[in-house]
Amino acid sequence: MSLPDSPAARHASVAAGFSRIAEGTTDWSAPTPVDGWTAMDVVDHLVTWFGGFLASGGIDLPAGPPVADDPVAAWHHHASGVQALLDERGDETFTHPLAGTSPLAEAVDRFYTADVFMHSWDLARAGGLQPDLDEGFAAQMLQGMRPVEAMLRDSGQYGPAVPVPDDAPAVEQLMGFVGRDPGWQPSARSTA
Repeated sequence: MSLPDSPAARHASVAAGFSRIAEGTTDWSAPTPVDGWTAMDVVDHLVTWFGGFLASGGIDLPAGPPVADDPVAAWHHHASGVQALLDERGDETFTHPLAGTSPLAEAVDRFYTADVFMHSWDLARAGGLQPDLDEGFAAQMLQGMRPVEAMLRDSGQYGPAVPVPDDAPAVEQLMGFVGRDPGWQPSARSTA
């Protein structure tokens, strides 16, 4: 699978992949490769942080059902709201106090769609599912992140890199770069 180039189409594709994984998740309390997070925490993170990100630039997404009540419904509502925003207002200028000014579609693509892409892996692993992530997009993200590695690590958003062989698939290299163990399996859960 190759992801589309336009931010709106890419979000639609990445969000659909996350939806497929969310719909296949049966245990929302299952641990994920993100230390201390459950499957439900992954959905809550995506729904919560991005709403706050947009609000900081003066854009409000429509409120949806609470993640704790129905993670799949909350995700679908949220993803639909983001897609509508991209489809209807993607060309508008968006200014975030920390991220600067850019077209709204570009900001969504850079900060949010990329996050959904990476967290798709986390949610899939928590449920023992296959994430089926695009290798080309993973390689593109990794190429863009490597030059700013120190800044990313200093932000606290990523843990220490996990060593991954140079010839590993791009998705595994990306996951290792952001601090995930590409070999993590549900059976490797921490019991602490």
